[in-house]
Amino acid sequence: MKPLNPAAIAPPFARYSHGMELPVGKRLVFCSGQLGIAADGSVPEDVRAQADLCFANIAAILAEAGMTLADIVRVNAYVTDRAYMNGYMESRDAHVGALPPASTLMIVSGFTRPEFKVEIEVVAAAH
Repeated sequence: MKPLNPAAIAPPFARYSHGMELPVGKRLVFCSGQLGIAADGSVPEDVRAQADLCFANIAAILAEAGMTLADIVRVNAYVTDRAYMNGYMESRDAHVGALPPASTLMIVSGFTRPEFKVEIEVVAAAH
């Protein structure tokens, strides 16, 4: 995989790439948006803890395809308040691989249940 960050445009605002180029022959996995909910149905209050659970859930999905979080090439994330951006970004930076994936972060009005503060979906690629 090759990060694409052309000098002709402004650099990324944080640890992400403007684009990712995939070599021929890579398999793709598209993960649905994951919420910060544990297998027992509990939802932590803290946005960082919710984001960490999102990435743990994504890791479990990717493992089903023989992939890891290091195979993520694109992240779409949604938070319900600007104040939650840092907690989400700390989690993202702790969980994605050495090559920062392409990434979008949006502030939304809410999710299916009011206790959810973040939702994360990814695309991963591997041989």
